[in-house]
Amino acid sequence: MNAPVSDVREAVRAKYAAIARGDEAARGDEPGCGSDATSCCGDAEAEATTNMIGEAYETVDGYVADADLELGCGVPTDHAGLEAGQTVVDLGSGAGLDAFVARRVVGASGRVIGVDFVPEMVEKARANAQKLGVGNVAFVEGAIEDLPLGEQTADVVLSNCVLNLVPDKERAFAEMYRVLRPGGHFCVSDVVTDGALPDAVRRSAELYAGCVAGAIDEAEYLGRLERTGFVDVAVPARRRIDLPEEALPAALSDADRAALNESGLWSVTVRGTRPDE
Repeated sequence: MNAPVSDVREAVRAKYAAIARGDEAARGDEPGCGSDATSCCGDAEAEATTNMIGEAYETVDGYVADADLELGCGVPTDHAGLEAGQTVVDLGSGAGLDAFVARRVVGASGRVIGVDFVPEMVEKARANAQKLGVGNVAFVEGAIEDLPLGEQTADVVLSNCVLNLVPDKERAFAEMYRVLRPGGHFCVSDVVTDGALPDAVRRSAELYAGCVAGAIDEAEYLGRLERTGFVDVAVPARRRIDLPEEALPAALSDADRAALNESGLWSVTVRGTRPDE
């Protein structure tokens, strides 16, 4: 049984709004994206183990420090095959980290659209864009399950440690498909499991906001993408996430802790293509 959708949305919105405002206490000690205890993102090679945010982005062309809130679980732009002139949509764009990296690649002839459902994040991203003086990056408020974009808008869809936060993943994947042009592709970094999560973890809205409870089995994740219609779905990068005991909620039973560890959390980067018509 999962946490109620309304509770999940409110927990996610509240946490990331506070982070956008600079409230470090909002990161907390629960595991997941942007927590003090552990994070999805690291600078290790594929198949390595990571439990703290690394500095992978600092050497990436287009990196903007003010946009780096340490909330990612990979570097999707590394595997996205971006090209000059493309239109890129970044789902859950936060303060604009991946959008600004993508902008550097697509150049003045391309454009980047960031979408986030947290108003404070959109405001922060727009402020960063204004400071940079860039005109081909726009940030809009909207839900991933109901994107405020027309059909076949994008050549590439990006997302970084966000889709696990979306309760209705089938609808989110369908929206990705809808906004991609035929022949376009997505490249997303996300958190998945190797096995089922304990019910007690699934019911926790707090752990959902921390990128844990919303994670689904990797095989199921890839299967849902394929059932949406995507082809050539592949995983070019994968990292194990080890959760320290002190990062888990005190109320979690020993049995649930053991089951969570057995299920295994992974940071993966996934690619797929909308077929040509």
